[in-house]
Formats: sequence, C-alpha cells, structure tokens
Amino acid sequence: MAKENKRMIANNKKAYFDYFIEDQYEAGISLAGTEVKSLRMGRCSIKEAFIRIEKGEVFVYNMHISPYEKGNIFNKDPLRVKKLLLHRHEIRKLEGQIAQKGYTIVPLNVYFKGSLVKMEIGLAKGKKLYDKRQDIAKKDQRREAEKQFKVKNLY
Repeated sequence: MAKENKRMIANNKKAYFDYFIEDQYEAGISLAGTEVKSLRMGRCSIKEAFIRIEKGEVFVYNMHISPYEKGNIFNKDPLRVKKLLLHRHEIRKLEGQIAQKGYTIVPLNVYFKGSLVKMEIGLAKGKKLYDKRQDIAKKDQRREAEKQFKVKNLY
C-alpha cells in the first residue's frame, strides 16, 4: 500500500482539551473551487466550528475559509454551512451515539489527502472542570520530568 500524502491545513487543539475523543472518522468536504484554492494557501479556521446531523446528512457550521483574493464573483460566504461526506452507515452510527446524553461531534483537523480536502471528526464526550485540571497537572508533570532529564544529560 502506498504511503498517504497528508498535508495539514487547520488543527483544533482545543477539542482535545475540552472533550474526551472516543472515536474518529475521516469525512470529505463539499467545497467550491475558490474555497479549495484558499485552503491550498492555508486560510482556514475550525476553532469555532461544530457539526450537526440533519435529515441524515452531516453539516459543519462556523468553519471559516477566507475568501480567495483572486476569486471575485465566484467567492462564497466564508462562514457558509458545508456538507460533510460520510457513508450512510457511519452517519447512522454517529446519530445513534449522539442520541446518548453528553456526546457530540467535533471537528479535529482539516487536511489534504492527495488532492482531496478531508476533515477528521471525532465523537466526543465533554470534560468536566476537574478532568481539565488533571490534564493540566499531567502536562506540567511531564514537562518537569523532561526538564529534569535534560539537566541530568547535560552533565
């Protein structure tokens, strides 16, 4: 199997801090030509984005793709709702899981896979405040341990 050529466009680091990511899916995005050109220049933000399932279709809201500067009349609204392309069985599975209390779907990152624009989405459960504090404490401990290790190796 050939090595996949992935080029990252946008990342949602906050999603990993605010949620426990339980399952991940790869979805295509239905885009216009000028939006793809803008993405090739790396002009995308998914920090405020969220995903909903409506009538058996998956849509991403608040995903900001800056207008392509050479696009004139063909440019679309930067915050327009974009359709995500998933298999029907994946959509049904997601619908069943988000019907449970506390589950949601969040965008994790946007990337090029070959010439196609893909979005990695995650089935997520919200973290409580004490979970976030535990994550911060673990990160601090790991950073401190790495710092100690580095000091020991210098001498």
